[in-house]
Formats: sequence, C-alpha cells, structure tokens
Amino acid sequence: MKKNSIIFSTLALMFIFSTAALEAEKLVSTKTHFKFYSHTAVEDIEANNYAALGTIDPESGAVIFSVPMQGFEFEKALMQKHFNSGNFLNTKKFPKAKLKGQITNLDEIDFKTDGTYPAMVEGDLNIKGVSQQIKEKGTISVKGNQVTVDSKFNITLADYKITFVKGKPSTNVAKTVEVTVKAEF
Repeated sequence: MKKNSIIFSTLALMFIFSTAALEAEKLVSTKTHFKFYSHTAVEDIEANNYAALGTIDPESGAVIFSVPMQGFEFEKALMQKHFNSGNFLNTKKFPKAKLKGQITNLDEIDFKTDGTYPAMVEGDLNIKGVSQQIKEKGTISVKGNQVTVDSKFNITLADYKITFVKGKPSTNVAKTVEVTVKAEF
C-alpha cells in the first residue's frame, strides 16, 4: 500500500512539474512578416521579409525579434541592391536587425484566454549596429493555441545612421519609414 502511494505521489509531482514547465515555455514564431514602406513624391518603396524569427516569454514579458536584413525583398532588383549596399544598410557588415524588449503591460494580457489585447513594448532596437530605445504599441490576439502579434510604427533612418546627403536615394527614400510587423506564434 505504501509503495502505491509513493508511486502515485511521484506521478502526481511529475504531472505538476511537466504542466508548469509547459506553461512557462516561450512562444516562438517562424511565421513572422516585417514590411517597411517609404513614401516620397518621387516614388513609394515597399519591402517584405518573411525570414524573421520572434520569441515571447508569456511569464516574464520578454520579447525578441531577429530580422535578417538580406531577407527583405523589393519589387525592383535595383532597390534591393541599394538597400543591401554599403551606402545604405551595409547588410554584409550588419546582417541582422534585432529588437530586444519587454511587454510593459503584461498584467493586462492573458495568453490562455481568447481575445485581443493592446500591448506596450519597450526595449532596444538595433539596426546597422546602432541601438535606440523604443516604446511602441501593438496588439496581441489569442485564439485557441494561436497567438498573433501585430504592430505598426515609424523609424527615423538618421537615428540609425542611415542618411543620404545627395543623389537619387536622398530624394527617393523617405527620412522616416513605416514598419509593419505580423507574427504568428
């Protein structure tokens, strides 16, 4: 009898610890879409990147996105060439952009209950080797086992030492570009 209660207690503890471990797991997205959009009087430029990775820790609110810069695809090959060049983003020297942040209103988000929740993220955005503090809004949607993150915000290129003094890029690329993020976890 004592042997059965020990076995039962051991199984119960294993179940409790395995359930707790599952709940504490980070959410990982390999279905992450980053888009940037530049509008000027001369032309509109849009690029899409489906190669980014993202993680969210529902317990701590830690958020990380890693974006391979050469993964951006443009309508025109020349735009892609300029984007990757040493005069613009120098993607060979700086192959990734990275956001490392924290959901600051984590207590308002329930990752286990279906719904749409506003989210505030603060952290460091690193582009071209330059880090800037950001504070941006987004939306976290929970439906079943699916968590989706959506956000749209602006980046001023000069903040990341991406500038043009003269020539065609200075008139064709906006000083501030719109970034859209959609990630499925």
